[in-house]
Amino acid sequence: MNQIISPSVTNAATEGATPQLHLNLFLDGFGHHVASWRHPESQLNRSAFARYLEAAKIAEQGKFDAVFFADSLAMDPNVTHSGKVRGHEIEPLTLLSAIAAQTSHIGLIGTATTTYNEPYHIARKFASLDLISEGRAGWNLVTTDLAAEALNFNSEVHVPHQDRYERAEEFYDVVQGLWQSWEQDALLKDKAQGQFFDPEKLHPLNHRGKHFKVAGPLNVGPSAQGHPIIVQAGSSERGRELAARTADVIFTAQADFQTARAFYADVKSRLSRYGRQAHELSILPGLYVVVAKTEQEALYKQKILDDLIEERVGLGLLGRMLGNFDLSTLDVDAPLPELELTQTGQQSRQALFTRLSQEQGLTVKQLYQRVAAGRGHFSLVGTADMIADQMEYWLKHQAADGFNIMPALLPSGAQDFIEQVVPILQQKKIFRTEYSATTLRAHYQPTQIA
Repeated sequence: MNQIISPSVTNAATEGATPQLHLNLFLDGFGHHVASWRHPESQLNRSAFARYLEAAKIAEQGKFDAVFFADSLAMDPNVTHSGKVRGHEIEPLTLLSAIAAQTSHIGLIGTATTTYNEPYHIARKFASLDLISEGRAGWNLVTTDLAAEALNFNSEVHVPHQDRYERAEEFYDVVQGLWQSWEQDALLKDKAQGQFFDPEKLHPLNHRGKHFKVAGPLNVGPSAQGHPIIVQAGSSERGRELAARTADVIFTAQADFQTARAFYADVKSRLSRYGRQAHELSILPGLYVVVAKTEQEALYKQKILDDLIEERVGLGLLGRMLGNFDLSTLDVDAPLPELELTQTGQQSRQALFTRLSQEQGLTVKQLYQRVAAGRGHFSLVGTADMIADQMEYWLKHQAADGFNIMPALLPSGAQDFIEQVVPILQQKKIFRTEYSATTLRAHYQPTQIA
Protein backbone atom coordinates (compact mmCIF):
# COMPACT_ATOMS: atom_id res chain seq x y z
CA MET A 1 0.00 0.00 0.00
CA ASN A 2 1.49 3.35 -0.95
CA GLN A 3 -1.21 5.89 -0.12
CA ILE A 4 -1.64 8.08 2.90
CA ILE A 5 -4.81 7.00 4.68
CA SER A 6 -5.67 9.82 7.05
CA PRO A 7 -7.88 8.93 10.00
CA SER A 8 -11.21 10.61 10.56
CA VAL A 9 -11.05 13.65 12.82
CA THR A 10 -13.50 15.00 15.31
CA ASN A 11 -15.38 17.94 13.83
CA ALA A 12 -14.00 21.12 15.30
CA ALA A 13 -16.59 23.24 17.08
CA THR A 14 -16.61 26.68 15.54
CA GLU A 15 -18.58 29.61 16.87
CA GLY A 16 -20.48 31.77 14.39
CA ALA A 17 -20.30 31.50 10.65
CA THR A 18 -17.85 29.26 8.82
CA PRO A 19 -15.90 30.35 5.71
CA GLN A 20 -16.95 28.78 2.44
CA LEU A 21 -14.78 26.03 1.01
CA HIS A 22 -13.46 26.65 -2.52
CA LEU A 23 -13.17 23.70 -4.89
CA ASN A 24 -11.54 23.40 -8.30
CA LEU A 25 -11.53 20.24 -10.39
CA PHE A 26 -8.07 19.56 -11.83
CA LEU A 27 -8.50 18.14 -15.33
CA ASP A 28 -5.65 15.87 -16.38
CA GLY A 29 -5.79 13.14 -19.01
CA PHE A 30 -7.69 10.04 -17.89
CA GLY A 31 -7.10 10.90 -14.23
CA HIS A 32 -4.31 11.89 -11.89
CA HIS A 33 -2.84 8.48 -11.29
CA VAL A 34 0.00 7.91 -13.74
CA ALA A 35 -1.52 4.55 -14.78
CA SER A 36 -5.07 5.85 -15.14
CA TRP A 37 -5.00 5.45 -18.92
CA ARG A 38 -4.35 1.71 -18.48
CA HIS A 39 -7.34 1.24 -16.16
CA PRO A 40 -10.08 -1.05 -17.57
CA GLU A 41 -12.70 1.72 -17.56
CA SER A 42 -10.59 4.33 -19.39
CA GLN A 43 -12.15 5.14 -22.76
CA LEU A 44 -9.08 5.45 -24.95
CA ASN A 45 -11.00 6.02 -28.16
CA ARG A 46 -13.09 8.84 -26.76
CA SER A 47 -11.92 12.33 -27.74
CA ALA A 48 -10.09 14.48 -25.22
CA PHE A 49 -12.65 17.23 -25.65
CA ALA A 50 -15.56 14.91 -24.90
CA ARG A 51 -13.87 13.66 -21.73
CA TYR A 52 -12.95 17.11 -20.47
CA LEU A 53 -16.35 18.59 -21.32
CA GLU A 54 -18.08 15.84 -19.37
CA ALA A 55 -15.80 16.45 -16.38
CA ALA A 56 -16.44 20.21 -16.53
CA LYS A 57 -20.19 19.63 -16.58
CA ILE A 58 -19.85 17.28 -13.59
CA ALA A 59 -17.91 20.02 -11.74
CA GLU A 60 -20.61 22.55 -12.56
CA GLN A 61 -23.27 20.11 -11.38
CA GLY A 62 -21.33 19.93 -8.11
CA LYS A 63 -21.19 23.77 -7.86
CA PHE A 64 -17.38 23.87 -8.05
CA ASP A 65 -15.66 27.23 -8.39
CA ALA A 66 -13.67 26.22 -11.46
CA VAL A 67 -11.98 23.62 -13.57
CA PHE A 68 -8.19 23.83 -13.66
CA PHE A 69 -6.11 22.73 -16.65
CA ALA A 70 -2.32 22.29 -16.63
CA ASP A 71 -0.07 22.48 -19.67
CA SER A 72 3.40 21.86 -21.08
CA LEU A 73 5.03 23.07 -24.29
CA ALA A 74 7.02 19.90 -24.90
CA MET A 75 6.81 16.14 -24.64
CA ASP A 76 8.53 15.06 -21.44
CA PRO A 77 11.37 12.69 -22.49
CA ASN A 78 11.27 10.97 -19.08
CA VAL A 79 7.67 9.78 -19.26
CA THR A 80 6.81 9.39 -22.92
CA HIS A 81 5.62 5.82 -22.29
CA SER A 82 3.27 6.72 -19.44
CA GLY A 83 0.34 8.25 -21.29
CA LYS A 84 0.50 11.08 -18.77
CA VAL A 85 2.30 13.80 -20.69
CA ARG A 86 0.45 17.05 -20.14
CA GLY A 87 -0.17 19.18 -23.18
CA HIS A 88 0.00 16.31 -25.66
CA GLU A 89 -3.76 16.10 -26.12
CA ILE A 90 -5.10 19.63 -26.45
CA GLU A 91 -4.14 23.27 -25.89
CA PRO A 92 -5.76 24.87 -22.79
CA LEU A 93 -7.20 28.09 -24.22
CA THR A 94 -8.79 26.28 -27.15
CA LEU A 95 -10.25 23.64 -24.85
CA LEU A 96 -11.59 26.12 -22.28
CA SER A 97 -13.14 28.32 -24.94
CA ALA A 98 -15.07 25.32 -26.23
CA ILE A 99 -16.13 24.35 -22.69
CA ALA A 100 -17.25 27.94 -22.06
CA ALA A 101 -19.84 27.64 -24.81
CA GLN A 102 -21.50 24.67 -23.10
CA THR A 103 -21.39 25.79 -19.46
CA SER A 104 -22.72 28.82 -17.61
CA HIS A 105 -21.17 29.13 -14.13
CA ILE A 106 -18.01 27.05 -13.79
CA GLY A 107 -14.75 29.01 -13.81
CA LEU A 108 -12.16 28.20 -16.47
CA ILE A 109 -8.52 28.30 -15.29
CA GLY A 110 -5.82 27.59 -17.86
CA THR A 111 -2.06 27.35 -17.47
CA ALA A 112 0.37 29.43 -19.51
CA THR A 113 4.08 29.79 -18.79
CA THR A 114 5.86 33.13 -18.56
CA THR A 115 9.12 31.47 -19.63
CA TYR A 116 8.31 30.70 -23.26
CA ASN A 117 5.52 33.15 -24.10
CA GLU A 118 5.12 36.88 -24.67
CA PRO A 119 2.95 39.06 -22.41
CA TYR A 120 0.82 40.56 -25.18
CA HIS A 121 -0.14 37.10 -26.46
CA ILE A 122 -1.12 35.91 -22.99
CA ALA A 123 -3.03 39.08 -22.13
CA ARG A 124 -4.98 38.94 -25.40
CA LYS A 125 -5.80 35.23 -25.29
CA PHE A 126 -7.02 35.18 -21.69
CA ALA A 127 -8.97 38.42 -22.15
CA SER A 128 -10.66 36.78 -25.13
CA LEU A 129 -11.52 33.68 -23.07
CA ASP A 130 -12.91 36.02 -20.42
CA LEU A 131 -15.20 37.64 -22.99
CA ILE A 132 -16.30 34.32 -24.47
CA SER A 133 -17.16 32.96 -21.02
CA GLU A 134 -18.68 36.25 -19.77
CA GLY A 135 -16.20 36.65 -16.95
CA ARG A 136 -15.19 33.11 -15.96
CA ALA A 137 -11.51 33.02 -16.99
CA GLY A 138 -8.42 32.58 -14.84
CA TRP A 139 -4.74 32.49 -15.77
CA ASN A 140 -2.53 30.00 -13.92
CA LEU A 141 0.76 31.88 -14.06
CA VAL A 142 3.70 29.46 -13.99
CA THR A 143 7.39 29.41 -14.73
CA THR A 144 8.49 26.42 -16.79
CA ASP A 145 10.16 23.56 -14.94
CA LEU A 146 10.27 21.19 -17.94
CA ALA A 147 13.73 21.68 -19.42
CA ALA A 148 12.70 20.11 -22.76
CA GLU A 149 10.58 23.16 -23.54
CA ALA A 150 13.71 25.20 -24.20
CA LEU A 151 14.45 23.05 -27.26
CA ASN A 152 11.20 24.18 -28.86
CA PHE A 153 11.96 27.87 -28.43
CA ASN A 154 15.32 28.57 -30.03
CA SER A 155 17.41 27.58 -27.02
CA GLU A 156 19.67 24.68 -26.12
CA VAL A 157 19.70 25.53 -22.40
CA HIS A 158 16.72 25.96 -20.06
CA VAL A 159 16.38 29.27 -18.20
CA PRO A 160 17.68 28.97 -14.57
CA HIS A 161 15.21 29.12 -11.68
CA GLN A 162 16.19 32.62 -10.50
CA ASP A 163 15.98 34.11 -13.98
CA ARG A 164 12.60 32.48 -14.62
CA TYR A 165 11.06 34.23 -11.64
CA GLU A 166 12.62 37.57 -12.48
CA ARG A 167 11.06 37.34 -15.95
CA ALA A 168 7.74 36.16 -14.48
CA GLU A 169 7.46 39.17 -12.20
CA GLU A 170 7.87 41.62 -15.06
CA PHE A 171 5.67 39.48 -17.30
CA TYR A 172 2.82 39.75 -14.78
CA ASP A 173 3.20 43.53 -14.58
CA VAL A 174 2.92 43.84 -18.35
CA VAL A 175 -0.13 41.57 -18.60
CA GLN A 176 -1.93 43.42 -15.79
CA GLY A 177 -1.05 46.73 -17.38
CA LEU A 178 -2.51 45.59 -20.69
CA TRP A 179 -5.70 44.31 -19.04
CA GLN A 180 -6.09 47.63 -17.26
CA SER A 181 -5.52 49.69 -20.39
CA TRP A 182 -9.31 49.68 -20.84
CA GLU A 183 -11.38 51.37 -18.15
CA GLN A 184 -14.47 49.31 -17.31
CA ASP A 185 -16.87 51.89 -18.79
CA ALA A 186 -14.78 52.71 -21.86
CA LEU A 187 -17.18 51.02 -24.29
CA LEU A 188 -19.91 53.55 -25.21
CA LYS A 189 -21.50 51.77 -28.19
CA ASP A 190 -23.22 55.04 -29.09
CA LYS A 191 -24.83 54.62 -32.53
CA ALA A 192 -26.26 58.13 -32.62
CA GLN A 193 -22.91 59.82 -31.98
CA GLY A 194 -20.95 57.28 -33.98
CA GLN A 195 -18.63 56.52 -31.09
CA PHE A 196 -17.97 52.90 -30.09
CA PHE A 197 -15.58 53.68 -27.23
CA ASP A 198 -14.26 56.69 -25.35
CA PRO A 199 -10.61 57.17 -26.38
CA GLU A 200 -9.99 59.05 -23.12
CA LYS A 201 -10.63 55.78 -21.27
CA LEU A 202 -8.22 53.71 -23.35
CA HIS A 203 -4.64 53.99 -22.12
CA PRO A 204 -1.31 53.04 -23.74
CA LEU A 205 1.02 51.02 -21.54
CA ASN A 206 4.44 52.11 -22.84
CA HIS A 207 6.24 49.55 -20.70
CA ARG A 208 10.03 49.55 -20.89
CA GLY A 209 11.70 46.95 -18.69
CA LYS A 210 14.61 44.53 -18.56
CA HIS A 211 12.79 41.75 -20.40
CA PHE A 212 9.94 43.44 -22.28
CA LYS A 213 9.11 46.54 -24.27
CA VAL A 214 5.35 46.72 -24.85
CA ALA A 215 3.47 49.78 -26.09
CA GLY A 216 -0.15 48.68 -25.72
CA PRO A 217 -3.00 49.25 -25.28
CA LEU A 218 -4.58 45.81 -25.53
CA ASN A 219 -6.96 45.39 -28.45
CA VAL A 220 -9.44 43.34 -26.40
CA GLY A 221 -11.79 45.14 -24.03
CA PRO A 222 -12.84 44.31 -20.45
CA SER A 223 -15.19 41.50 -19.46
CA ALA A 224 -17.99 41.15 -16.93
CA GLN A 225 -15.38 40.58 -14.20
CA GLY A 226 -13.00 43.23 -15.50
CA HIS A 227 -10.18 40.84 -16.38
CA PRO A 228 -9.17 37.24 -15.60
CA ILE A 229 -8.20 36.23 -12.08
CA ILE A 230 -4.60 35.21 -11.38
CA VAL A 231 -3.71 31.75 -10.10
CA GLN A 232 -0.13 31.03 -9.08
CA ALA A 233 1.32 27.56 -8.58
CA GLY A 234 4.80 28.17 -7.17
CA SER A 235 5.70 27.18 -3.61
CA SER A 236 9.40 28.09 -3.54
CA GLU A 237 10.51 31.27 -1.78
CA ARG A 238 10.22 33.28 -5.00
CA GLY A 239 6.95 31.57 -5.84
CA ARG A 240 5.40 32.45 -2.48
CA GLU A 241 6.43 36.07 -2.78
CA LEU A 242 5.09 36.30 -6.32
CA ALA A 243 1.79 34.80 -5.19
CA ALA A 244 1.51 37.21 -2.28
CA ARG A 245 1.95 40.14 -4.64
CA THR A 246 -0.06 38.97 -7.63
CA ALA A 247 -2.40 36.05 -7.07
CA ASP A 248 -6.09 35.66 -6.30
CA VAL A 249 -5.58 31.92 -5.81
CA ILE A 250 -2.50 29.82 -5.10
CA PHE A 251 -2.35 26.11 -6.01
CA THR A 252 0.21 24.31 -3.86
CA ALA A 253 1.45 20.79 -3.13
CA GLN A 254 1.35 20.02 0.60
CA ALA A 255 1.64 16.40 1.70
CA ASP A 256 0.33 16.75 5.25
CA PHE A 257 -1.60 19.03 7.59
CA GLN A 258 1.33 20.49 9.53
CA THR A 259 3.32 21.57 6.47
CA ALA A 260 0.14 22.88 4.84
CA ARG A 261 -0.70 24.96 7.90
CA ALA A 262 2.81 26.39 8.03
CA PHE A 263 2.67 27.25 4.32
CA TYR A 264 -0.76 28.86 4.78
CA ALA A 265 0.45 31.05 7.65
CA ASP A 266 3.63 32.03 5.80
CA VAL A 267 1.92 33.10 2.57
CA LYS A 268 -0.91 34.94 4.33
CA SER A 269 1.63 36.84 6.45
CA ARG A 270 3.28 38.21 3.29
CA LEU A 271 0.14 39.89 1.96
CA SER A 272 0.38 43.00 4.14
CA ARG A 273 3.64 43.94 2.39
CA TYR A 274 1.55 44.61 -0.71
CA GLY A 275 -1.39 46.29 0.99
CA ARG A 276 -3.51 43.16 0.79
CA GLN A 277 -5.74 41.37 3.31
CA ALA A 278 -5.89 37.65 4.06
CA HIS A 279 -9.19 37.06 2.24
CA GLU A 280 -7.77 38.43 -1.02
CA LEU A 281 -5.72 35.27 -1.63
CA SER A 282 -7.30 31.81 -1.47
CA ILE A 283 -4.87 28.94 -0.80
CA LEU A 284 -5.90 25.65 -2.44
CA PRO A 285 -3.65 22.62 -1.88
CA GLY A 286 -4.02 19.75 -4.31
CA LEU A 287 -6.07 16.82 -3.00
CA TYR A 288 -5.72 13.41 -4.66
CA VAL A 289 -8.86 11.38 -3.93
CA VAL A 290 -10.20 7.86 -4.29
CA VAL A 291 -13.64 7.60 -2.71
CA ALA A 292 -15.78 4.51 -2.18
CA LYS A 293 -18.55 3.23 0.07
CA THR A 294 -16.04 1.45 2.33
CA GLU A 295 -12.36 1.94 3.09
CA GLN A 296 -11.58 -1.57 1.85
CA GLU A 297 -13.21 -0.83 -1.51
CA ALA A 298 -11.27 2.43 -1.83
CA LEU A 299 -7.98 0.66 -1.09
CA TYR A 300 -8.78 -1.98 -3.68
CA LYS A 301 -9.50 0.71 -6.29
CA GLN A 302 -6.13 2.27 -5.50
CA LYS A 303 -4.31 -1.07 -5.70
CA ILE A 304 -5.67 -1.73 -9.20
CA LEU A 305 -3.99 1.46 -10.35
CA ASP A 306 -0.74 0.93 -8.44
CA ASP A 307 -0.31 -2.52 -9.98
CA LEU A 308 -0.37 -0.93 -13.44
CA ILE A 309 2.71 1.27 -12.86
CA GLU A 310 5.74 0.27 -14.94
CA GLU A 311 9.10 0.73 -13.22
CA ARG A 312 10.59 2.84 -16.03
CA VAL A 313 7.54 5.09 -15.95
CA GLY A 314 7.73 5.50 -12.19
CA LEU A 315 11.44 6.35 -12.31
CA GLY A 316 10.94 8.73 -15.23
CA LEU A 317 8.15 10.59 -13.49
CA LEU A 318 10.05 10.78 -10.19
CA GLY A 319 13.13 12.12 -11.98
CA ARG A 320 11.03 14.76 -13.66
CA MET A 321 9.34 15.82 -10.43
CA LEU A 322 12.65 15.96 -8.54
CA GLY A 323 14.00 18.44 -11.07
CA ASN A 324 14.75 16.75 -14.40
CA PHE A 325 17.15 14.04 -13.14
CA ASP A 326 17.91 10.72 -14.84
CA LEU A 327 17.18 8.07 -12.19
CA SER A 328 17.20 5.05 -14.51
CA THR A 329 20.29 3.49 -12.90
CA LEU A 330 19.06 3.70 -9.30
CA ASP A 331 18.30 0.68 -7.13
CA VAL A 332 14.53 1.03 -6.64
CA ASP A 333 14.67 -0.86 -3.33
CA ALA A 334 17.22 1.54 -1.83
CA PRO A 335 16.64 4.99 -0.28
CA LEU A 336 16.70 8.06 -2.52
CA PRO A 337 20.30 9.34 -2.76
CA GLU A 338 21.23 12.96 -2.11
CA LEU A 339 20.65 15.12 -5.19
CA GLU A 340 22.01 18.54 -6.01
CA LEU A 341 19.58 21.47 -5.95
CA THR A 342 17.75 21.59 -9.28
CA GLN A 343 18.18 24.68 -11.43
CA THR A 344 15.87 23.48 -14.20
CA GLY A 345 12.94 22.06 -12.22
CA GLN A 346 10.71 23.00 -9.29
CA GLN A 347 12.85 23.49 -6.19
CA SER A 348 9.80 23.39 -3.89
CA ARG A 349 8.68 20.04 -5.30
CA GLN A 350 12.21 18.62 -5.01
CA ALA A 351 12.30 19.64 -1.35
CA LEU A 352 8.88 18.09 -0.74
CA PHE A 353 9.79 14.68 -2.15
CA THR A 354 13.19 14.64 -0.50
CA ARG A 355 11.56 15.35 2.85
CA LEU A 356 8.93 12.66 2.28
CA SER A 357 11.61 10.12 1.47
CA GLN A 358 13.70 10.95 4.53
CA GLU A 359 10.91 11.37 7.09
CA GLN A 360 8.98 8.25 6.07
CA GLY A 361 11.98 6.08 5.16
CA LEU A 362 10.68 5.43 1.65
CA THR A 363 12.60 3.48 -0.95
CA VAL A 364 12.86 4.86 -4.48
CA LYS A 365 10.04 2.53 -5.55
CA GLN A 366 7.79 3.55 -2.68
CA LEU A 367 8.48 7.18 -3.48
CA TYR A 368 7.65 6.86 -7.17
CA GLN A 369 4.47 5.00 -6.25
CA ARG A 370 3.51 7.95 -4.08
CA VAL A 371 4.38 10.34 -6.89
CA ALA A 372 2.43 8.27 -9.43
CA ALA A 373 -0.76 8.98 -7.54
CA GLY A 374 -0.76 12.45 -6.04
CA ARG A 375 2.57 13.99 -7.18
CA GLY A 376 3.28 14.76 -3.52
CA HIS A 377 -0.12 16.35 -2.91
CA PHE A 378 -2.27 15.49 0.09
CA SER A 379 -3.87 12.11 -0.63
CA LEU A 380 -7.05 10.58 0.76
CA VAL A 381 -8.21 7.07 -0.08
CA GLY A 382 -11.34 6.13 1.82
CA THR A 383 -14.99 6.86 2.46
CA ALA A 384 -16.84 10.09 1.71
CA ASP A 385 -17.27 10.85 5.41
CA MET A 386 -13.55 10.46 6.08
CA ILE A 387 -12.61 12.67 3.13
CA ALA A 388 -15.17 15.36 4.01
CA ASP A 389 -14.05 15.39 7.65
CA GLN A 390 -10.43 15.92 6.66
CA MET A 391 -11.36 18.76 4.28
CA GLU A 392 -13.38 20.44 7.01
CA TYR A 393 -10.50 20.05 9.47
CA TRP A 394 -8.01 21.71 7.11
CA LEU A 395 -10.44 24.56 6.42
CA LYS A 396 -11.30 25.27 10.06
CA HIS A 397 -7.69 25.03 11.24
CA GLN A 398 -6.29 27.37 8.59
CA ALA A 399 -4.37 24.91 6.48
CA ALA A 400 -6.45 25.60 3.36
CA ASP A 401 -9.20 27.82 1.95
CA GLY A 402 -10.22 24.98 -0.33
CA PHE A 403 -8.74 22.30 -2.57
CA ASN A 404 -7.79 21.53 -6.14
CA ILE A 405 -9.50 18.14 -6.41
CA MET A 406 -7.40 15.53 -8.25
CA PRO A 407 -9.45 12.34 -8.87
CA ALA A 408 -7.46 9.19 -9.61
CA LEU A 409 -9.71 8.58 -12.62
CA LEU A 410 -11.57 11.01 -14.88
CA PRO A 411 -14.41 11.53 -15.32
CA SER A 412 -15.69 8.74 -13.05
CA GLY A 413 -13.67 9.83 -10.03
CA ALA A 414 -15.09 13.33 -10.31
CA GLN A 415 -18.62 11.90 -10.46
CA ASP A 416 -17.94 9.81 -7.35
CA PHE A 417 -16.71 12.89 -5.49
CA ILE A 418 -19.72 14.99 -6.54
CA GLU A 419 -22.22 12.31 -5.59
CA GLN A 420 -20.63 11.14 -2.33
CA VAL A 421 -18.47 13.89 -0.81
CA VAL A 422 -20.10 17.17 -1.91
CA PRO A 423 -23.47 16.47 -0.19
CA ILE A 424 -21.63 15.94 3.11
CA LEU A 425 -19.72 19.21 2.69
CA GLN A 426 -23.04 20.94 2.02
CA GLN A 427 -24.60 19.36 5.12
CA LYS A 428 -21.65 20.67 7.12
CA LYS A 429 -22.51 24.15 5.73
CA ILE A 430 -19.03 24.71 4.37
CA PHE A 431 -19.85 24.49 0.67
CA ARG A 432 -22.47 26.16 -1.51
CA THR A 433 -25.65 24.41 -2.60
CA GLU A 434 -26.21 26.88 -5.47
CA TYR A 435 -24.14 29.43 -7.31
CA SER A 436 -24.68 32.99 -6.10
CA ALA A 437 -22.80 34.63 -8.98
CA THR A 438 -21.74 33.99 -12.56
CA THR A 439 -18.15 35.29 -12.66
CA LEU A 440 -15.07 33.49 -11.38
CA ARG A 441 -13.91 36.53 -9.43
CA ALA A 442 -17.24 36.61 -7.60
CA HIS A 443 -16.95 32.87 -6.78
CA TYR A 444 -13.82 33.73 -4.79
CA GLN A 445 -15.27 36.69 -2.89
CA PRO A 446 -15.52 36.11 0.89
CA THR A 447 -18.73 34.24 1.66
CA GLN A 448 -20.00 33.11 5.01
CA ILE A 449 -22.39 30.20 5.40
CA ALA A 450 -24.28 30.43 8.69
